[in-house]
Amino acid sequence: MDLQTITYLVVGASFALYIGIAIWARAGSTSEFYAAGGSVHPITNGMATAADWMSAASFISMAGLIANMGYGGGLFLMGWTGGYVLLAMLLAPYLRKFGKFTVPQFIGDRFYSKTASTVAVVCLLTASLTYIIGQMTGVGVAFSRFLGVSSDTGIYIGMAIVFMYAVFGGMKGITYTQVAQYIVLIAAYLVPAFFISLQLTGNPLPQLGLGSNMIGTDASLLSKLDLVVKDLGFDQYTTSLPGSTLNYFVYTMSLMIGTAGLPHVIMRFFTVPTVKDARSSAGWALVFIALLYTTAPAVGAMAKLNLHATVNNAVGLETTASGNLVVNPEKVKANADLYAPEASLTYEQRPEWMKRWEKTGLLKFEDKNGDGRIQYYNDKTKNADAKAKADAAGWKGNELTVNADIMVMANPEIALLPNWVIALVAAGGLAAALSTAAGLLMAISSAVSHDLVKGIFNPNISEKNELMAGKVSMAVAIVIAGWLGLNPPGFAAGTVALAFGIAASSLFPAIMMGIFSKKMNKEGAIAGMLSGLFVTLFYVFAHKGIFFVKGTEFVDLIGGPNSFFGITPEAFGAVGAVVNFIIAFVVDKVTKEPPEHIQHMVEAVRIPRGSKAVEGAH
Repeated sequence: MDLQTITYLVVGASFALYIGIAIWARAGSTSEFYAAGGSVHPITNGMATAADWMSAASFISMAGLIANMGYGGGLFLMGWTGGYVLLAMLLAPYLRKFGKFTVPQFIGDRFYSKTASTVAVVCLLTASLTYIIGQMTGVGVAFSRFLGVSSDTGIYIGMAIVFMYAVFGGMKGITYTQVAQYIVLIAAYLVPAFFISLQLTGNPLPQLGLGSNMIGTDASLLSKLDLVVKDLGFDQYTTSLPGSTLNYFVYTMSLMIGTAGLPHVIMRFFTVPTVKDARSSAGWALVFIALLYTTAPAVGAMAKLNLHATVNNAVGLETTASGNLVVNPEKVKANADLYAPEASLTYEQRPEWMKRWEKTGLLKFEDKNGDGRIQYYNDKTKNADAKAKADAAGWKGNELTVNADIMVMANPEIALLPNWVIALVAAGGLAAALSTAAGLLMAISSAVSHDLVKGIFNPNISEKNELMAGKVSMAVAIVIAGWLGLNPPGFAAGTVALAFGIAASSLFPAIMMGIFSKKMNKEGAIAGMLSGLFVTLFYVFAHKGIFFVKGTEFVDLIGGPNSFFGITPEAFGAVGAVVNFIIAFVVDKVTKEPPEHIQHMVEAVRIPRGSKAVEGAH
């Protein structure tokens, strides 16, 4: 069976499964719509949380970023998993004990103010919409390649499918759909990784394969990769950092506290029966997440080596007559000349997968020196050796442009794996993007219907009408998200990093102070959230354009790009959070402290034992 048919079958079957589950688990009440009736088993909830949390950025972009950035890409691993631990330890159990559906509801009750709740809704919508752009970009990338349509058409198809199961199913439908999506997603990530690790190192576990020697040689996979990329003018793979060490630290911090402030993940802890279950499902989720996150560095490194080996035969991998990619130990040991005329692949002989990806526009070839061969190297390098070699070989500039987002999706094709594996990866990429998009839409819809409509505009609304308002706001959010996905401000993981920055600077400090500082009052919290959000957005919009509209950047106003101690806009959320804390405490000191009953309530939420008795008292 040809690849396209298998892809249609696998992706079609997975979609039928998701929609079938959504119909089977339809939400009948608002409690089922928002919190799945609070009756989900911790292991099930752990899987759903993992699918919700591992977005298109984790599945599609992260290994691609690691492949591009090398060692520096590790900040995504540390920031995202570290933040998850922070969330599980510091926030989830307390919020669960507080017994509210949504983050703005917690902030509104804890800071005894509808204004605080409204500000929280604004922060939540800003973060969630920015995040969803990244998911929609991911859906576009996956659909465009595997259904042979343009990226824009891919986004429209994705919008229709999310609409079907998120709007009908609510949180209950989404929870069980996400369990199925997790299984598809993790199988799609691990199966090719096992295959490729076995091909290159003889070790089926990618985590160990990354540190192993290549088959039949005493050269380790990473030292070979270092040698190849340095020779071609790229930064050394195992030591490169993005920008300064300060930026690296702040970026990691921003992702960490941003993860802990992400509303759609926090909501998952309201879907289990007790506080103990909230802790245990956080533990399970971490296990499920670690399966993908410990594999990502190996996937990134192996994909990069395979890509270089495809376009340059001096790397030492070759294709057998049966179409498999194998290591040639003699060539690997010889460290042959990468700049030799016959080393570069001729464009006419390029493999089928390159032709397929060229159609999407995410892989481009431009023959700059007219020799009909593909030269892939860093033509902007500061490495004088590489420059001299390229000039001597008559190379006139890099001729292959590879979008980082395709590294994982194209990985099994680059390694010439069987068609069913390639089809499985397509289904996995879509599962990752769609599961997170659904979770975000749930957060947006509950913020609008539960916190704005019921909490502020119309407190006496009937349950039926509230459910309707939730579904309408979700539909509107899907349309906005689709529009932003068609005009994105950057590639998937970069856009997602901005969303984390926005959550880090606005929601995280307010939730932390709400739980751990009984003296924090409403004026402090509101001033803190607004100033944190404003400072971060000001810095981000200066670089990316106002509301990400191209052409409205004002970088010169702030003294040039990354003018604040060399910190990039994606990393600025941590600075925004510091501003938020400082302003909140200053304002708190000059205004009156919160009422007695609020202070008692904060103390009650922090006492871990006897939680069932306390819950009744709220």
